[in-house]
Amino acid sequence: MSNVIHLNVPSQRQSGAARRAALIASFAQYRRFGDDVFWLKENAELLNILECTGLNLNEQALTPHQGFYDQVEKRLGFFPQYYRFLLSICLDLEDLGLPGNKAEALANWVAQEGLAEAELSDLQRLEARRLMVRRGIDPLPGDAGLEDRVRSFIDRSETFAMPNKKAAYELTHIVFYLSEYGRRDPHLSSAAITSLEFAGILAYLDQNADLLAEICVALRYAGKGPSQIWESWLERETHRFSVETGPHVGTADNYHDYFVCNWLMAVSGRDAFHKETADDRMAFYRAEPYAGPLREMSECMFRLEDARSADWNSMRAHVEGSLTEIGHDILCEAQQSSDKFEDFFAGFARTGLRGVAL
Repeated sequence: MSNVIHLNVPSQRQSGAARRAALIASFAQYRRFGDDVFWLKENAELLNILECTGLNLNEQALTPHQGFYDQVEKRLGFFPQYYRFLLSICLDLEDLGLPGNKAEALANWVAQEGLAEAELSDLQRLEARRLMVRRGIDPLPGDAGLEDRVRSFIDRSETFAMPNKKAAYELTHIVFYLSEYGRRDPHLSSAAITSLEFAGILAYLDQNADLLAEICVALRYAGKGPSQIWESWLERETHRFSVETGPHVGTADNYHDYFVCNWLMAVSGRDAFHKETADDRMAFYRAEPYAGPLREMSECMFRLEDARSADWNSMRAHVEGSLTEIGHDILCEAQQSSDKFEDFFAGFARTGLRGVAL
């Protein structure tokens, strides 16, 4: 009989800086290539999170982007339609410590070409202004009403009491831009804070970690403490992500959920990007969540037709009776997560056309 003693010596864990360096390398070199717009999107998102959170990077972390930086003006000249992605990456690389000073000249060129004036939406115009003001350039000096218009949008809380993911993501990004990603007070009105609360309740009812994490970051940037129910759930979800490595893994994954959940962890002082990483192709998968009750609630209210009411106390038994046990538990947590729940439900019920002559 062999008397072999096995020593359970823990493997040496990567440092946070090493994990983040491998993450940068994976997105810069292994997931997508060339001038794929999705390469631009993924890398812009990651670098933006690293820049605005101030997470520590080692000296060589940005080296995988040196080739991009060396050629960025050529890409911008041929792909001006992607100027916001290209400027964002260039600005963040410089501000994270990559040697060089190209961003100011590129921002000047973008302003001279009037690229921001070609944007259709106020959200895109606000992003363009936010990017170029980082180098002291306002691409829309004649648009004095831009901020007023986006504030009017986020102050309409009723918009965010109904399922509309596009509107909810626009809400969070407006707060990101107005707050300069947490660097200044965005001076949100009480109505805008209510909008974030309503959007957060919907995201929690839908168990949408990606959107809810953005909402919690936006609330923190506005100087408001998000619901502990929301943030505790998001912390658990963040730890449940899995990372797959190797040339075989695909890119149809949950990388964005992983990014924004870890962004919230960093902003809230928790451990961010704690999963082991590799200098290789990686994919990120969220553990299968429970089905939220949002769809069941909507279907229940729709079926009630003229019998539905904006009063939660009147509707509570009808709604709860239509849910699964898990859905009922999530709804109870959603009620406990915000003192705006009854106000939220009044908009969610959608009784506005009743009595209108058509």
